[in-house]
Amino acid sequence: MTSLDDLPIRDDLRGREPYGAPQLDVPCALNTNENPYPPSERLVKALGEAVMDVAGTLNRYPDRDAAALRDDLAAFLNADTPGAGLSGRRVWAANGSNEIIQQILQAFGGAGRTALGFEPSYSMHPIITRVSGTRWVDASRDADFGLDPARAVAAVREHRPDVVFLTSPNNPTGTALPLEAIEAVLRAAPGMVVVDEAYAEFRRAGTPSALTLLERHPRLIVTRTMSKAFAMAGTRLGYLAAHPAVVDALLLVRLPYHLSAVTQAVARTALAHGEELLGGVEALRGERDRTVAWLRGLGLRVADSDANFVLFGTFPDRRAVWEGMLARGVLIREVGPPEWLRVSVGTPAEMAAFRAALSAALTDPQALEESS
Repeated sequence: MTSLDDLPIRDDLRGREPYGAPQLDVPCALNTNENPYPPSERLVKALGEAVMDVAGTLNRYPDRDAAALRDDLAAFLNADTPGAGLSGRRVWAANGSNEIIQQILQAFGGAGRTALGFEPSYSMHPIITRVSGTRWVDASRDADFGLDPARAVAAVREHRPDVVFLTSPNNPTGTALPLEAIEAVLRAAPGMVVVDEAYAEFRRAGTPSALTLLERHPRLIVTRTMSKAFAMAGTRLGYLAAHPAVVDALLLVRLPYHLSAVTQAVARTALAHGEELLGGVEALRGERDRTVAWLRGLGLRVADSDANFVLFGTFPDRRAVWEGMLARGVLIREVGPPEWLRVSVGTPAEMAAFRAALSAALTDPQALEESS
């Protein structure tokens, strides 16, 4: 039988594994950083009506530039970050933030070019970089998962990358970057600087957004998503804010009519009901902070988090702990630094199940000899 090895795929793709978190049928799935609160009946009805409105036009192509959606996204960002001063001309949207990243690398990366990131960070950055034919450089984060500005600048000056990825809040650690570190990289970078803010809505009070830097830095790109705080992971809508010239560059590489009429309608409806959808963010922040305190009370190491997940450890055998929790019906993520685990913040009931499962796993002699 023909296998993947028998096909004439690119040599640089051989031996690679496709990205993906485990998809298992468990009572409590806390491994993909989703918002656990589904849309209300009122919103479900509104979403259905929006889809019905466009259903009769599906024989026609959608607005290839998604102009109305981009105007709505700009309005949301201006409300989220007063003073951002964005218009639809400075916003771009695609099928999830991963397609946004792909388009950025198609426009600014490629053969003979380099992208640099500071790991541990979002694993799709290096994956999409390499798939685009761009060389990846891992400059690594500090021991506390932060990023010293001087060290970051030194890495940028050494490698002179065409694209720099900064993730704030960082995934999988939850760590937010101070604007000073971002600005230092912007001053040193010869190419584009991408600040991935997929979890920005969950940041703690007083944590600024890189959106405030856009006016002064035309090579800055700030990416966001509707998959997390907006509880619209199934919609697959990612977007960015940048200088209009950056949007012009992405128009060169986007596929024709890449955003369906249904996606655009659903996303616009979600934005119109943003107050409801974002209503659970404060509760998730509180649950996150309580989870951090509880884990530290167990004597575990926990990374400070500005996201809707918590990275904790350290475990000599994290797989044993992960399996111990899975056996008790709770699925978390085995990701990031080797001795750490990550849990997405769920409902109070889900977090109670998480605490019970972890407590049991930590006392199971077959699961763990000793945490350190």
